[in-house]
Amino acid sequence: MKSLYFIPQLMMILGCMSFISKRNHLLTLLLSLEFIMLNLYWYMSLLLLIMNKELFMSLVFLTLIACEASIGLSLLVTLIRSHGNEYFNNLNMLW
Repeated sequence: MKSLYFIPQLMMILGCMSFISKRNHLLTLLLSLEFIMLNLYWYMSLLLLIMNKELFMSLVFLTLIACEASIGLSLLVTLIRSHGNEYFNNLNMLW
């Protein structure tokens, strides 16, 4: 039973480490954010199933995850069209 809680937490830590270490491409950052959000969804669904609660909130959370992914991809497409690539070191938005 303890490993049931440990696996999503371990995957969350790995997703956060991937998010921190991959800073070159915007697409890898978006993919690691999606990995973190799907781990949160899995963990929330697991807790709701164990507590015998309704899974309606997990459906709402999954909808928000899909909206977040579509916004991230649209920003990525806009960035590629305006700058030509998605490398962070070539973008100089602050200056």
